[in-house]
Amino acid sequence: MLPLELFKRPAFTGVQLAAFAISSSIFALFLYLTLYLQNYLGLSPFQAGLRYLPITVVSFFAAPIAGAMLSRVHARLMLSIGLAGVGVGLLLMSGIDAGSDWTTLLGGFLVAGAAVGLINPVVADVAVSVVPKERSGMAAGINDTFRQVGVAVGIAVWGAIFVGRGADKVAELTAGTPAASGGRPRELVEAASSGNLDQALQAVPPSARHTVANAAREGFLSGLNDVLTLGAVVSFAGAVLALWLVRERDIERSPVEMEHDGEAVDDVASLPEAAARRAAA
Repeated sequence: MLPLELFKRPAFTGVQLAAFAISSSIFALFLYLTLYLQNYLGLSPFQAGLRYLPITVVSFFAAPIAGAMLSRVHARLMLSIGLAGVGVGLLLMSGIDAGSDWTTLLGGFLVAGAAVGLINPVVADVAVSVVPKERSGMAAGINDTFRQVGVAVGIAVWGAIFVGRGADKVAELTAGTPAASGGRPRELVEAASSGNLDQALQAVPPSARHTVANAAREGFLSGLNDVLTLGAVVSFAGAVLALWLVRERDIERSPVEMEHDGEAVDDVASLPEAAARRAAA
């Protein structure tokens, strides 16, 4: 089901790592951004969904542009630039503080949305173009698997880091109080992320509730900012690997026999060369 010999092709390995990188970074982090929008800012699911529209719209318009660029720009450059763009977008989203609103995320949403639109057509194209044609279906399935595994692994890893870093922050801010002992810091971060902080505070003495509530919210933001930054690091690493492993000579797209201004052209990629020959003539 998973022929390992395909991974002897550096370009095939590179495109799978690119798919894993984008899925384990921006796509996995959508979960934690949603927790921020709904359970921290108090937006409804519909309101939170509307805030994601910038990513969707920008990606929608960027994807066909990326498809048109495939015949003119090397795939590894597009993959690398796209993954680097996702990393920049995640860095722009980080740095959230207690006074931030959802618009703090807007710049990162726009940059990441354009980068996602750039990457998706290239990954889909290269994944099936670096293997023999009879294995293109299998290659597409492997690519989908790497995407899904990337999301699953990303959610699990970011969740562990998110809660761990947040709990450390809560313990630091509530040092010397019962809220800093045992598993209470972790429970407070989990309550803040699930929208149940008010219930968790019922077990805290009234005089300390304000301090503990602020600490829990700060812990939530600390964990969120950390995973956004680490997600950017994963994207940057994917960009470097794609640039290193994917080579244009390994990509074998199906030739398209076409006529361009009276001259037969065997492949879309040769259109610039055909134009140059006509100019020379």
